[in-house]
Amino acid sequence: MIVINFKNYVPGERAIDMAKYIEKYLPDAIVSVPATDIFEVSAETRLKVYAQHLDNIESGRGTGYITFQSVKTAGAVGSLLNHSEHQLPWKVIEKTMEIAKKEGLKIILCTSKIRDAEKLAVLKPYAIAYEDPKLIASGNSVTFYRADEVANFAKALKGTGVLPLCGAGIQNRADVIAAKQLGCKGVLISSAIVNSKNPEKLLKELARV
Repeated sequence: MIVINFKNYVPGERAIDMAKYIEKYLPDAIVSVPATDIFEVSAETRLKVYAQHLDNIESGRGTGYITFQSVKTAGAVGSLLNHSEHQLPWKVIEKTMEIAKKEGLKIILCTSKIRDAEKLAVLKPYAIAYEDPKLIASGNSVTFYRADEVANFAKALKGTGVLPLCGAGIQNRADVIAAKQLGCKGVLISSAIVNSKNPEKLLKELARV
């Protein structure tokens, strides 16, 4: 599984263009895009589109919040949650997961601590991604610089039914292969593709994994 987080690198038309590149080489990838781009990316591609965050409120009043119903209507089938750039308290995660199950959206929870991953697994998300915030956008892959932690994280989720993923500094095909060898079922990747001047090069490499 390859999850490509657009963050806020390529808004609007650029997001659609990037999604089409990804679809060409990685048609089974998940793309996590800003709420404002979910509808267009869903309409223009067949990719599985995820939101980057969801708020734990129902539809109705709640100006400025991102609701499950709004992203579902726009075409999203899931969401990231608790990314290191948008962390949440446990109670908020718990409540948000309750709504996610009711609404039928898949959630990929993020964490930087193995002990937290074990606790989060009880909530039964679709997947949990282990990431080291210090390595994000660094060019230094978590699969090399935190290999032992990644392996221990994957072991911690064994038998839970929750898919283990890893992210932070993933740069190339070798990093994705290393993630699998360490026990993960996929990776989160962002700037190496979305912020690249030549995203096609890496996308072609990843298509051969």
